Amino acid sequence: MINLKYSLVIEATDDPTFFGFYSPDLEGFTGIGHSIEDCLYQARWGMEEHLDLLRDKGLPIPTPSSNPTVVIQNEQRVGQAV
Repeated sequence: MINLKYSLVIEATDDPTFFGFYSPDLEGFTGIGHSIEDCLYQARWGMEEHLDLLRDKGLPIPTPSSNPTVVIQNEQRVGQAV
């Protein structure tokens, strides 16, 4: 079982040794890993650290998802320079 409080998107990159990840539920939370498993591990502990940082700064804490999802996809490209 994957123990995450928020949904996670893992994206493959052009470099086969790196994956990027972020949570659409947790603004500002991103990271990288060397495998899908590494991303899941990094995300689990990184989310806790991110929540601690939000608490320390007095910022709102998003409500945890009742059914968080993990999506694995190819990297989304944000526009192309012409």
